[in-house]
Amino acid sequence: MNPGSKLMLSDEEPQLVNNREWILTKRIIIEKAMALFGMVSHNMQAVIEKEKNWLPAAVVRSSPKIAKGENYLLLPYLLLDYPRCFEGENIFAVRTMFWWGNFFSITLHISGIYKNQFQQNIMDNLVSVKQDFFICVHESQWHHHFEEDNYKPLDQLKRHEINEIIAAKPFIKLAVHFPLPEWDHVTERMDFTFRKIIELLKGSASEAVK
Repeated sequence: MNPGSKLMLSDEEPQLVNNREWILTKRIIIEKAMALFGMVSHNMQAVIEKEKNWLPAAVVRSSPKIAKGENYLLLPYLLLDYPRCFEGENIFAVRTMFWWGNFFSITLHISGIYKNQFQQNIMDNLVSVKQDFFICVHESQWHHHFEEDNYKPLDQLKRHEINEIIAAKPFIKLAVHFPLPEWDHVTERMDFTFRKIIELLKGSASEAVK
């Protein structure tokens, strides 16, 4: 095979390389997603302010951070981390993600002292969210996709299986994803899911999400 053939454009690629509109449209979409995350982070801060009396001080002090990249499994993405406490092995974070061509997601990620503090509350309260949430089963805590080797839906697991996953790992990751076609309503769903996440951490399973 001629090595130069790998550098030649396919039948479709010349149309794309000459089309400025699609890349400009991508930029506009990313900017809208960043603005959406700004709205979501504002609502999250209001929830944290309301619950600050029982949350760890480092969580309450943290501020939102939005980051973007071009290559999570070859595709562009945005991340909103809030709350965000990354202190070595001690992690307390809620990560909201926009992944181009895939989904929006929101993930609770705790480890170290925060896992020790909240593990039992989470196990007690998970029955209230089984229909919506996925739990991470991967050995690594740094993957975000929802393939079977990374996340399993809670409603397909028995309670003892969930507890065994939580007890066996040095971290807990619970996540919900939303289809991109739900863009127009995703802020409301993220707000509701964030409140569910905060309720999961509380000591009383009887308190309803407001």
